[in-house]
Amino acid sequence: MSDLPIDPQLTGVAEPDLSDLDNPEWTVEDFARAVGPQALSDAELAAFPRTRGRPPKDQPKQPVSLRLDADIVRRLRGLGVGWQTRVNAALGELIRRGEL
Repeated sequence: MSDLPIDPQLTGVAEPDLSDLDNPEWTVEDFARAVGPQALSDAELAAFPRTRGRPPKDQPKQPVSLRLDADIVRRLRGLGVGWQTRVNAALGELIRRGEL
């Protein structure tokens, strides 16, 4: 029980009916009849592939440890959200131009 005071304006107000006729709660009998995905055909299973999260990238980014001067790190972080992505793009551009 909560120690919060009851709003006197809400006393006597009926609880809303939250039941859903299209999606009733399961009974004990419903659970007894339930079967798992092993009961599905190959076609049914293929229609709903198990995918979780993002699809894997062809060339995922690699985590690295890099030691930089403090003033450089301050300046880069000062660029705001997404600064690592912009540094990656700038390095990539230098490599494409043959400057690195």
